[in-house]
Amino acid sequence: MNRVLAHTGARYPIVQAPMGWIARSTLASAVSRAGGLGIIETSSGETANCQREITAMVAGGLPFGVNLPIRFLKDDAMLRFVCESGIRFVTTSAGSPAKFIAPLKAAGIVVYHAVPTLETALKCVDAGVDGLVVEGAEGGGFKNPEEVSTLVLLQAIRERVEVPLIAAGGIVDGRGMAAAFALGAEGIQMGTRFVASAESPVHDQYKQAIVSAEITGTWMLNTKSTPCIRALKTPFTQTIHDAGLMQPDTFTGIQQVYFGGDMNAAPALAGQSAGLIHAVKPVQQIIDETVAEFHAISARMGAMAAARQFG
Repeated sequence: MNRVLAHTGARYPIVQAPMGWIARSTLASAVSRAGGLGIIETSSGETANCQREITAMVAGGLPFGVNLPIRFLKDDAMLRFVCESGIRFVTTSAGSPAKFIAPLKAAGIVVYHAVPTLETALKCVDAGVDGLVVEGAEGGGFKNPEEVSTLVLLQAIRERVEVPLIAAGGIVDGRGMAAAFALGAEGIQMGTRFVASAESPVHDQYKQAIVSAEITGTWMLNTKSTPCIRALKTPFTQTIHDAGLMQPDTFTGIQQVYFGGDMNAAPALAGQSAGLIHAVKPVQQIIDETVAEFHAISARMGAMAAARQFG
């Protein structure tokens, strides 16, 4: 039995990343209806709005999860709400999950923590998490400045832990999913791919910027300070790249990027996988094609092994 499926209740081990402001019920419900696992974000800090989104998802009766980004939570209001809401799956991120694990598990919630390093993964397993989201440097958004790719990080963590792993960063289809499973993952998480979906609430300009991006179309920014991010190459991010650091007000216009389509209002967060996305597609099509391609590759690799084509 696939442990990610057992933990989430989803039909497929495909998880939607918790992008701030974007990962709300419109996108999350589309992912869950298509057989994946939609995630509701709370990193925006809009506690009341996020609670309404969670309540809407609970009422819908579909499997879903919530992300709790520890460093961004102002108090324990969201933690208490999640524990009382009937949610069964939570990812934590951006800080140590140690203080969150006991209350979440007491509420019957499965807890996975997002990790960018082997060291963090080992600490989280020792703290008692049920699984890990392994985030390689290819992914968009907030990153570890010491870049380690998903390909390497997944292998390093799989060698040392037994808990189920969800691979994140650089995955947009069944090829990436098959590669991740070959390295020990039991699920995948996709962010940039779902941002550029028909059901994504972001402006079409943002979606088209992702579709138009080359594989070299992102930068790692602010690598010598905090936060380090990966974002699309734009005139706005060119300024940050050239300066080597971000100003405190860098994200003031982030909602203008997301919902106004102004690609120079703030960093347009996206992963390197943008260069692998060639069209905006419905969520159902994205998931169906990913699963079909994953099974086709698995069958081909199985036939190769059975035929012992080498060795």
